[in-house]
Amino acid sequence: MLLCTGLLAQDNWKPAGNKIRTPWAEKVDPKNPLPEYPRPQMVRNAWMNLNGLWSYSILPQAVAAPSAHQGNILVPFAVESSLSGVGKTVGKDSVLWYERSFTLPATFKKSKVLLQFGAVDWRCEVLVNDQPVGKHEGGYDPFSFDITAALKGKGAQKIVVKVWDPSSDGPQPRGKQVNNPEGIWYTPVTGIWQTVWLEAVPTTYIAGFKQTPDIDKGVLQVATELENIQPGDEVVVSAWKGQEKVAEQRQTGAGSVSLSVPNARLWSPNDPFLYDLKISLLRKGKKVDEISSYFAMRKISMGTDKKGIQRMLLNNEFVFQYGPLDQGWWPDGLYTAPTDEALKFDVIQTRDMGFNMIRKHVKVEPARWYTYCDQAGMLVWQDMPSGDLGNRWENRPGIYGRATDKDRTAASEASFREEWKEIMKDLYNFPGIVVWVPFNEAWGQFKTKEIVEWTMANDPSRLVNTASGGNFEPVGHIIDLHNYPEPLMPDPALFGKDRVLVLGEFGGLGLPLEGHTWQDKNNWGYRSFKNSDDLYKQYAEFVNRFPKLIEHGLSAAVYTQTTDVEVETNGIMTYDRKVMKMPVAELKTLHDKVIKSDAVKTALK
Repeated sequence: MLLCTGLLAQDNWKPAGNKIRTPWAEKVDPKNPLPEYPRPQMVRNAWMNLNGLWSYSILPQAVAAPSAHQGNILVPFAVESSLSGVGKTVGKDSVLWYERSFTLPATFKKSKVLLQFGAVDWRCEVLVNDQPVGKHEGGYDPFSFDITAALKGKGAQKIVVKVWDPSSDGPQPRGKQVNNPEGIWYTPVTGIWQTVWLEAVPTTYIAGFKQTPDIDKGVLQVATELENIQPGDEVVVSAWKGQEKVAEQRQTGAGSVSLSVPNARLWSPNDPFLYDLKISLLRKGKKVDEISSYFAMRKISMGTDKKGIQRMLLNNEFVFQYGPLDQGWWPDGLYTAPTDEALKFDVIQTRDMGFNMIRKHVKVEPARWYTYCDQAGMLVWQDMPSGDLGNRWENRPGIYGRATDKDRTAASEASFREEWKEIMKDLYNFPGIVVWVPFNEAWGQFKTKEIVEWTMANDPSRLVNTASGGNFEPVGHIIDLHNYPEPLMPDPALFGKDRVLVLGEFGGLGLPLEGHTWQDKNNWGYRSFKNSDDLYKQYAEFVNRFPKLIEHGLSAAVYTQTTDVEVETNGIMTYDRKVMKMPVAELKTLHDKVIKSDAVKTALK
């Protein structure tokens, strides 16, 4: 196998193809793309970013290894994307190979070294200095390998990553990726699409933690995971409000501590206050390891209003949750925002438009995106990326369920369960996430009752939206109707006393703008307009219906969608994020009238 030595020539990189690009594309530095620390909920100082130009090859599966590479690829952009500099598809019959070298920092040499991947789609094998260090399946969850034993004492260290991704030819979770993109289905994403990095840790270290706030008791429960713990090792957990220490607890060995947070400042869209958190590992009084993080005191729950209808409550109060369907796609980076500034932009722009919620649609974002939501006060509904589509549709009466549960293979079911469990674990500590959505529109929906009960048991601290627009079953916390284009709601007489009523998708009002579309012709929307004035007029008319629907029991609504995506032109913003199709200030005024309406204020009084 060809060994990469030194830095690859930076002038060998340029964006591939001629599709539209965002304003941030020109800010991408091939010497240092996405340099920010990738894990804000668990920060250590000793780390090294491995993003940048790697060598790559796309070869038939039968080829054991490349004898020479085909060119350079900019990590962490998927090989199909423009910003990768490649812009090629891979498919189920081929394998994508990556390779690069690095020199270990001197400060790492007495530590364990972990090789961390934010996300790789889909199956990967990793070698360091030609030694296998681990395998992983799953396109959306972060993972790491201890590579200490594979490292050489000095000189260049080599990393090889081998990736296979069947895209829509396989049953694995894949969201909206398909081999032949059209309509609401988009370009495949193969390979590394989040930051790759090295982390130095001591022999005994903090491997993870789980935090759960309880505002009714005024406590934060923190459970720690430790690697290679020794008898007598002590964990110290402390909560901070700026420079003021709010609480501290000590625990011998791994386990759970309860921090008292008196007179807690509650997190909400109106006041997204975050406390700082520190976790230290001590041995005989000396600090062995330490991480920094943050938390929020907030609660998501259900409660019955004066009409006997279930409402979605935030901190024991009814808050009407309204936000866009956010798919997180980029014309230049596909799954990957071109820069951290771009990643943050969508969140802040959504907040500035007056939304208080985002439904993250059949995709998982890098950890920094969720932190930006936490900081901005954005409530998040997190979908499980769908896969193994092809449920059989039936002519059932009414609007509540029209497909059978899919009969998945054991391998398909195992893939779903493993990745969904990991996604929930990895995102658990982000307080902005208030709803889990295991299924969307019967796209691969299976064993609904069993999967939803398992999801609820896995995280009792959040609500579970059984199947957004899919097969409605008597399980979970939420009944979620999809209707295009106008807003409707589930029937309170059928569901109001048992579950929260939400409108999981509506709208889809399209406006293709010349010079800002993925292709020149055949762009698509659920309903298209010719100018922004007519678009806003229809949108405002729809939104103004919400107070009446809220009076009848509606707790939340999701508008399709934040941006255009490929040939879909029903975004509030164009795909390149260069044009707002409706004015931000007017949207905020419109949305405030609904979120702060008398229908909301009086629902529980």
